Amino acid sequence: MPDGSPARTIHDIPGLIAAGLARADDRVTLEEVAARYAVALTPAVTALIDPADPSDPIAAQYVPHPDERVTAPDEHPDPIADEALSPVTGIVHRYPDRALLKPLLACPVYCRFCFRREQVGPEGGVLSEAELDAALGYIAARPAIREVILTGGDPLMLSVRRLRALLDVLERIPHVDTLRIHTRVPVADPSLITDALAGALITDKALWLLVHVNHARELSPSARAALTRLVARGIPLLSQSVLLAGVNDSEAALEALCRALIAARVKPHYLHMLDFAPGTRRFRVPVARARALHRGLRGRLPGHAIPTLILDIPGGHGKVPAGESHLARAGDGWVATDPLGVSHAYPENDRSGG
Repeated sequence: MPDGSPARTIHDIPGLIAAGLARADDRVTLEEVAARYAVALTPAVTALIDPADPSDPIAAQYVPHPDERVTAPDEHPDPIADEALSPVTGIVHRYPDRALLKPLLACPVYCRFCFRREQVGPEGGVLSEAELDAALGYIAARPAIREVILTGGDPLMLSVRRLRALLDVLERIPHVDTLRIHTRVPVADPSLITDALAGALITDKALWLLVHVNHARELSPSARAALTRLVARGIPLLSQSVLLAGVNDSEAALEALCRALIAARVKPHYLHMLDFAPGTRRFRVPVARARALHRGLRGRLPGHAIPTLILDIPGGHGKVPAGESHLARAGDGWVATDPLGVSHAYPENDRSGG
């Protein structure tokens, strides 16, 4: 930010240029990007960016890039088929036992790799009262749904009153055992994690919070304070991260991220392969490299600090682990590969004897 200017969320290209986060020479092409995809950088995120570093990993996640104008042949505006699996507005029902509830489509920031980038934006607003009633009615009418995942958009952008009212309704649905919230707020706008909001998340049913974090630097002192506020209320925290070229695609960056998460009392959960959203090709990490990076974490981190490498099969076919196996069949036995890549014989684990 220029000296003396007040901290504010940047929503436009002139604001990014004035803050030194985008080049004036790129204004025309970046305006084309902003006309299609939402832009927002909070003061908390802006403070993490080094404008002098053209390869800054925080800027890469949030600052628009001219390449976003180009859609590759294998990219799709709805890469994991949310729309096809949406029986009513605000619901995505992909698996029998759980459903996504999207109460709003606004976020504190807009990630340049987001798989919902065609849907989210500041104008996304919240579901109308009728739409929310229909979505909740869909869940209540289906006993097979055991878990409801609040996503969007970012559910923690809701007012404390709205959020609490929504959780109250979900708590009263007998067959819903577990609630989950996916959010970027603790790192993107930690000031929103007030004591009142943390208190609103206390529920009789199990509630898990998944925080989206991609780089260790995102866990700033204010972000860690926000997470501590949640932990103090007994809310279990998991993370989900996306493997992104130019952001975290090295063993050192991933190790630093996982160690920072554990230090903040957040269990690393998922490391996602990039979904094929339009204009995101520059972030791709090839599968072989992703597997090698993930395998390398095994020798650098304790087991509880290693996330599962996961991919969402395009077309809405669900998530599956994408990592390399450390155990492979070899004749009548097996071969186990250690963290250094060395293979060792491992006998068949069969009680029938021999």
